[in-house]
Amino acid sequence: MKIAVAGTGYVGLSLATLLSQKYEVYALDIIEEKVNMINNRISPIKDEYIEKFFKEKKLNLTATLEYKEAFTNANFVIISTPTNYDAVNGYFDTSSVEDIIKKVIDMNIDTTIVIKSTIPIGFVDNMKKKYNINNIMFSPEFLREGKALYDNLYPSRIIIGEKSKKALEFADLLKSTALKEDIPVKFMDSKEAESVKLFSNTFLAIRVSYFNELDTYAELKGLNTKDIIEGVCLDPRIGNYYNNPSFGYGGYCLPKDTKQLLANYKDVPQNLIEAIVKSNDTRKSHIAEMVLKRKPKIVGIYRLTMKSNSDNFRDSAIQGVIEHLISKNIKIIIYEPTLQEKEFNGLEVINNLSLFKQKSNIILANRIDDDINDVKEKIYTRDIFLTN
Repeated sequence: MKIAVAGTGYVGLSLATLLSQKYEVYALDIIEEKVNMINNRISPIKDEYIEKFFKEKKLNLTATLEYKEAFTNANFVIISTPTNYDAVNGYFDTSSVEDIIKKVIDMNIDTTIVIKSTIPIGFVDNMKKKYNINNIMFSPEFLREGKALYDNLYPSRIIIGEKSKKALEFADLLKSTALKEDIPVKFMDSKEAESVKLFSNTFLAIRVSYFNELDTYAELKGLNTKDIIEGVCLDPRIGNYYNNPSFGYGGYCLPKDTKQLLANYKDVPQNLIEAIVKSNDTRKSHIAEMVLKRKPKIVGIYRLTMKSNSDNFRDSAIQGVIEHLISKNIKIIIYEPTLQEKEFNGLEVINNLSLFKQKSNIILANRIDDDINDVKEKIYTRDIFLTN
């Protein structure tokens, strides 16, 4: 069994690592540095389990820049390339996914394409019609940054957007390399599977937005956010999880998936889906206003990343807060040790932590780390429970 994985971000690299425990896996990427790192068993992303497996496991994993090397004789070609939301067109930019599909078709090989990238509802059906193919299915991923391989080893569920022998075979591949037993598996048509992905992430965004708006109310009314949340979450129907206030939701999935779902509602009555998108903008604006009330001369941004133990700051909420502060001519400095550059979007990056603390009048921290506990009087955060 040979499996090709196109794209080595969180989704692709975690899947390649998972499957290479038992199968021959070729991981395709366009960045030579990443390919070399993977072949030398150095993870190009921060993920505890991937790093652990690279050090301790014998993996049948080869990374390559050559798509023909990866795809030739592959039983499955898994696509996990990035899809970004295009706000102008109101649609995911799926060009990277379609590029891989065309490469597979041009090679005229007997394989099954499995899309793991997030795609719009109806995308698989469109590809089948456009290219007159049937060997393509969608299987959504449900991973957390920094815990991608863990979430593949212990998946909450496996969703396959097809009801076929090949779909069953692919589900068995994922089950055979996972550590969790009795994994729920659900087979459905492609549009339903595409919907599961977008509706799942939008529900998570609802939960983030709900507790953030609860926190905004408590902060402005002088109430104890922690007591309110703990009291609310004692109801087992609500549950005591995913409830720590933040500067807003961000990262790889939630911002783009909520906007994509809203775009899918263009001819469907709704109020809630649009409110979720607006709520996140309102939250970032509120955080900026609370900082401005303190009339700081220099605002220090402690980490651009979304959460602790992460190296990703794509679409992080703090960047929205920064935009609001810049519009008010506030001087901003950034501490982000994953950045080698001295500037980020024209803002000064100071990676000497002591100097950063000294120069900042107020420090914005979406999540608190021990590194800044000695300057608590300068910190503005909504990290109530000190968790991600």
